[in-house]
Amino acid sequence: MRFLLDSTVLIDHLNGIDAAEGFLRDYAAESCISVITVNEVLAGSEPDAVEGHELLLDQFTCLDVDRLTAKASAALRRKHGWKLADSIQAALALNHGFKLVTRNHRHFKPAKHAFVLMPYTLAARNQT
Repeated sequence: MRFLLDSTVLIDHLNGIDAAEGFLRDYAAESCISVITVNEVLAGSEPDAVEGHELLLDQFTCLDVDRLTAKASAALRRKHGWKLADSIQAALALNHGFKLVTRNHRHFKPAKHAFVLMPYTLAARNQT
C-alpha cells in the first residue's frame, strides 16, 4: 500500500468526477481506506445507493483506529486544531507511511504537509 484515500476522493468518484475516477483507475491496487472514510461515504449515501457504495468500499483494505493512532491523532489535533476525523486520517497515513490522498485543501496543504497528495482540484465553486 502507498495511499490512504480520503472520503473526498471516493465521493468525487461516485459523483463522476473524471480526475477521481482516473486516480482510482491508476492507483486502486496501491490504495486503502480507513474506518473514517467508510463512515463518511456511507453517511452521505442515499438509502438506495448504500449497497453499491459498500461494494466499492469493500474493494479496499480498511485500516482500523488503534491506541497508537488515537494518541497520534490527539497530538495532531492539539498542534493543528483539526477535527477528529481529519486528525485520525492524518495519523493513520503518518503511522503507516502512506500518502493521504485528498481534496481537502483547507486542512491538508501539500506544501505544508509532506504526507499529503492532492492529485486534482475542482473549480472553486464546487470545492467542499
